[in-house]
Amino acid sequence: APATAAAPATAAAPATAAAPAAAYPAAASFAGVMAPPAPMKEVPVILPPDFFPMPMPSTAAPPARNVVVEMTPTLKKKKEEVKVIPQVEDDDDKFVLEEGTLPRIATGREIMIQGFNWEAHKHDWYNTVKKRLGDIQKAGFTQIWLPPPSDSLAPEGYLPRKLRLLDSAYGKEETLRDLLKSCREHDVLPVLDAVLNHRCATHKGKGDKWNRWEGTGMDWGEWAVTNRNPDYAGQGAAPTGDEFHGAPNIDHTHAKVQEDICDWMRWLMHDVGFGGVRFDFSKGYGGEFAGQYVRACNPEFAVGEYWDTLNYGAGLEYDQDAHRQRIVDWIDKTGGNCTAFDFTTKGILQEAVARGEYWRLVDPQGNPPGFVGMWPSRAVTFLENHDTGSTLQHWPFPEARLGEGYAYILTHPGTPTVFYDHWKDPVLKGAIDQLIQIRLRCGITSNSAIHIERATAGVYAAHVGTPKDANKVGSSSDIDSNKPSLCMKIGFDEWSPNRTRVGNSEWKCKASGEGWAVWESMNFTNIDSNSVHATVSA
Repeated sequence: APATAAAPATAAAPATAAAPAAAYPAAASFAGVMAPPAPMKEVPVILPPDFFPMPMPSTAAPPARNVVVEMTPTLKKKKEEVKVIPQVEDDDDKFVLEEGTLPRIATGREIMIQGFNWEAHKHDWYNTVKKRLGDIQKAGFTQIWLPPPSDSLAPEGYLPRKLRLLDSAYGKEETLRDLLKSCREHDVLPVLDAVLNHRCATHKGKGDKWNRWEGTGMDWGEWAVTNRNPDYAGQGAAPTGDEFHGAPNIDHTHAKVQEDICDWMRWLMHDVGFGGVRFDFSKGYGGEFAGQYVRACNPEFAVGEYWDTLNYGAGLEYDQDAHRQRIVDWIDKTGGNCTAFDFTTKGILQEAVARGEYWRLVDPQGNPPGFVGMWPSRAVTFLENHDTGSTLQHWPFPEARLGEGYAYILTHPGTPTVFYDHWKDPVLKGAIDQLIQIRLRCGITSNSAIHIERATAGVYAAHVGTPKDANKVGSSSDIDSNKPSLCMKIGFDEWSPNRTRVGNSEWKCKASGEGWAVWESMNFTNIDSNSVHATVSA
């Protein structure tokens, strides 16, 4: 493990977790208070509190000052099990196509927009999105995550009831089909939000409990409900994951349940018109079932919401290897045919920018510290969604630092996701659009190589580009200087790639904002060389 920088003593502040410094230039000493996370806001009645993982402090004590942080990562993912086909031709570009997975995971060129927020059901949402598809396509988004389409007890769609009834608060089935057709015409993949962990019953059954479904086209009884929660008197098997207490939890081990869900998803993909799938609350049932449903309907892209609590001590702990390993384990259970939202990166990144602790953004191996640093082709990075932000605000990213956040995820490996509210914000939209265009020009994909140039208290900087080894799948820091690449920084300390000639190149700042900047190599751009040596402190 790298040596750590000692924090100067203060009378009022408790000891902070030591920051990794060796191997990164100009590591600064730092001091600060790593307070426990603020209490979460009360969850609405329709969404019980245990639905959202609360960031409660762990019992582990933070490392003492002036000691080496001993890390023993449990990175058990076996990269050699993933096969690749090198140098596949596509539009005169060469890229790595991963064998044996979904096509849009294989190429790694996706940029997603979450196309709704928590209040979207109050509007004519399907028609609203349809009108904006031209702008969405022009911005560079390749897929749009849409809200749950089925009949639901709650208008937001996350308490589904009659799964085959596609008239919802967002619009009628015919309007949905029209939207999906328009998505295809604009070459924007429509992604289904599949809420499969739980289902609100239509009738009472055994024990006078709400545990039966009649006249729905997917009629189940008590046998389809897991047996742990007495409120629903389920007669099925024990849960295969965490339990959601707001509705009957579905027994995914039952053959009839599996058959009906597979048929439902095939119908939504091949008849209704969806092309990708997002699994809601995927902690609630075994990853093997998500993998089975993916194989049954064969979407172009699949992602799971494996939202688990990060490791906390006297604050957010530096070592989050156990957290990201649990995401890896879930994907392994799917058979590797799913991606997952990178909650590890979200938690670390928002802590780093909020507290000025940019040293958090590198792990002891020199890789990004989130899930994206372990398995980038399966990491879907994001800053906010309808749960964490919007009007719920369960775990919001610092609003004043959103520019820095997008400068990070839109320049890094993984599949970045932009929240609809942020893209429509008049201040943020211009920066997001610029960053997407830079990503596209530099050929950044989910599996791009990254070399972290600096990670100190005041600044984080990285060089990102095409891996030299075209056959490598997984984290790489060896960048091909013969292809376009970018450099980026976030934080308020000065840094410029021209000071050390990163990649043996000269660099031009192509986009910047408060606390962030992004450069492109002048070897691949026609720009004025006179301005290349300006230091951007942002």
